[in-house]
Amino acid sequence: MQVATGTVVNGKVVLEDVPLVEGAVVAVVTRGADERFSLTEAQEAELLEAVAEIERGEYVSLEELLQSLPKHG
Repeated sequence: MQVATGTVVNGKVVLEDVPLVEGAVVAVVTRGADERFSLTEAQEAELLEAVAEIERGEYVSLEELLQSLPKHG
């Protein structure tokens, strides 16, 4: 697992100095043109651990989450 930043060029995300295997599945987090996006080392480690938890199946599905919310009305 790796975290990388890039820029959209002609409608495609171009990563800087990050080799990816052809067919790799990626997740993209976007920000507005006037917003900054950066992570500290601790935040990056936390993000990578969260992704690892999901890959291990340690998550709550949307359906489970919705069922757990209090019902109003």
